[in-house]
Amino acid sequence: MLDKTLVITGGSSGIGLATATLFQSKGWRVFELSRHGHSHDGIVHVDCDVTKPESVQAAVAEVMKQTETIDVLVSNAGYGISGAIEFTAIEDAKRQIDVNFFGALNVTQAVLPVMRERKKGRILYTSSVAAVLPVPYQAFYSASKAAINAMALALANEVRAFNIYVGCLMPGDVATGFTAARDKSDKGSEVYRNITKAVSAMEKDEQNGMRPEQMAKIFYRMATRRNPAPFYIGGDVYKVFCFLNRILPTRFVNWIEGVMY
Repeated sequence: MLDKTLVITGGSSGIGLATATLFQSKGWRVFELSRHGHSHDGIVHVDCDVTKPESVQAAVAEVMKQTETIDVLVSNAGYGISGAIEFTAIEDAKRQIDVNFFGALNVTQAVLPVMRERKKGRILYTSSVAAVLPVPYQAFYSASKAAINAMALALANEVRAFNIYVGCLMPGDVATGFTAARDKSDKGSEVYRNITKAVSAMEKDEQNGMRPEQMAKIFYRMATRRNPAPFYIGGDVYKVFCFLNRILPTRFVNWIEGVMY
C-alpha cells in the first residue's frame, strides 16, 4: 500500500484520528486536513477550514505537491448542536449545515478533478444513524447527515463512469470528544421540559458507545474492498434499528424513538 494516499478531514481526534492512524499503520500516505491538528507519527497535517472553499482548494493543492494522487478521501469533519427546533437561532442551524454538509461538498469538489483524471478513487463520508433515524433535539445535525446521504447517492451515479466509488459510514453511538464539543442549548426548556433529560441520555449513550477504532476498521474495509456497498452502519444494534426502520411504519418507529428520549 506504499503507493496509496488517503486524505481525511477532521482527522485530529475521534473517528478521524483513529482512521488516519489505521491507514498509516497499513502503509498508506496519510494527509490530515483540519484547523487545529499537527503532523505526527507519519501523518501529515495540512491546515484547512472545510467551510471555506479557498482553504480547501489550497489544502488539496498542498497535498498534490507531496504526492502524485489521492486514492481515498474520507470526509469526516463535523460537529453537533442540540436544542429545540423552535428556539434554535437560524445562524446556529446554518452553521451546522455549513460545517457538516457544505464542508463535505467543498472537499468533494476539490478532490474530484484529481480522481477523474486518473479515473479511479473512493470518496467516503462520515454520516450517522441519525440520518435515517432523526433524533429529537438534534434535528439540524440529523438533517446535515441526511443531506450527506442524499448527496452521496446522487454523486455515485454521476461519477460511476470515472470508476469512482462513493459511500457513507453511518455510526451509532461512539465514545469520542464529539460529545463534549457539542454546542448545547436549553433555550425554551420551560416549554420543552425534557430537553436537558433527553440530551443527557443521548450523551450517556455516546460515552458508553463503541470505540472510534471500530469505525476506522469499517472505513478501511470501504477503502479496500473490491465492491463495497453504498452504506455501512457502525454497530450491530444500529443495524437492527435501521432494518426495523425499513420494514415498520414510519409513524410507529418515530413514536418509539420519541419514547426513548
